[in-house]
Amino acid sequence: MDLHQHHPIRLRINGQDQEFDVESWVTLLDLLRERAGLTGTKKGCDHGQCGACTVLVDGRRVNSCLTLAVMQNGHEITTIEGMAEGDDLHPLQQAFIDHDAFQCGYCTPGQICSAAGLIKEGQAKTVDDVRELMSGNICRCGAYPQIAQAVIQVMGIQDNKPAGAAVDGKDGFTTGAVLA
Repeated sequence: MDLHQHHPIRLRINGQDQEFDVESWVTLLDLLRERAGLTGTKKGCDHGQCGACTVLVDGRRVNSCLTLAVMQNGHEITTIEGMAEGDDLHPLQQAFIDHDAFQCGYCTPGQICSAAGLIKEGQAKTVDDVRELMSGNICRCGAYPQIAQAVIQVMGIQDNKPAGAAVDGKDGFTTGAVLA
C-alpha cells in the first residue's frame, strides 16, 4: 500500500481549468497557494476561525483551510485573484478602497470573497445582518465599520444608522461581558 497515494483532481480556478495530482491530506488552501501559485488567499489561523482563507466554491463561502482539495474535484473555485475582470475591479474591491475598509490588508482577500458569497446568498437585508453574516471573518486592525459600509454600499442597503448608534437610548457597543 502506497502511503503517499496521489489523486488526480480537476478544478476550475478563476475561470481556468486546471488539473492537479494531490495527496489526500492537501487542503484547498495549500493547493491554491503552493501549487496554483495564488497567494492572495491567506493562511491565518489554519483552523477555520479567522476567515483569512475564505474563497468561493461554486459561489459559496468556504474556509479553504478546512476543506481538502480532493473534496472539491470538479468544482469552480474563485479566489481574490479572480474577482476583477481584467483591469476593472470587482464592485466590492472598489468599495473597500472607497471606504478605506482595510489597514494592513491581510484579511482583505477573505473579507471580499466572503462578502461576495454573502451577497449571492441573499440573506442579508440590513447592516446588522451583514455584520452577523460576516462575523466569521476577523480583522485584527478593527476595520469592521468600514468593511460593513463597503458591503452595504455594493448591496444597496440603505441604513443611515451609524455603526454603534444608540438604540432606545442604549449604546450599541460593550467593552466587557454582557450580562442579561
